[in-house]
Amino acid sequence: MAVRAIQEMQQYTPEEYLKLERKAEYKSEYINGEIWAMSGASLPHNEIAMNLSVEITSKLQESSCRLFAADMRVQTSATHYCYPDMVAVCGKPLVEDKHQDTLLNPILIIEILSPSTQRYDRGPKFERYKSIESLREYITVAQYEPRIERYLLTEAGAWEPTVVEGLESSIRLDSIGVELALARVYERVEFSAE
Repeated sequence: MAVRAIQEMQQYTPEEYLKLERKAEYKSEYINGEIWAMSGASLPHNEIAMNLSVEITSKLQESSCRLFAADMRVQTSATHYCYPDMVAVCGKPLVEDKHQDTLLNPILIIEILSPSTQRYDRGPKFERYKSIESLREYITVAQYEPRIERYLLTEAGAWEPTVVEGLESSIRLDSIGVELALARVYERVEFSAE
């Protein structure tokens, strides 16, 4: 989802951001003191999100892992709060405070790429995600072609990339023990030019 600055040069503390965010009618991310409004998502984005949600959730029925959708805020550091498209946690979710609306211990984060955010999602946002101690896997899902990129944290501390393409392919999400068929992820999605 594309973001835009709400107000240039206005600086907010994390506490001010959370107070405003909890009353807001729309979602915003917090990056180094600035608040960024999030825009809506396209039809392919929503189809992919629903397909992923159904597929993953159905395979986690006997697991200690849970999947949360786009409304679960994640804190990556004291100066960054964001809303991943999907986030999974295994075991007890750790939350920031009594509001239980900010997750601190995701094991898996999934972002559905759009033309306007793909560079950010693969670059600066991924760099921020890497600072989450519990995170073991980061997935980006293309909107306009059947393509998934997986970054898995190795025991050596490196993020190992894997790319799968084509509706006949599948990919394993090791962090939650789920195999995803791209044909299911992209079911009913109509590909068009970006």
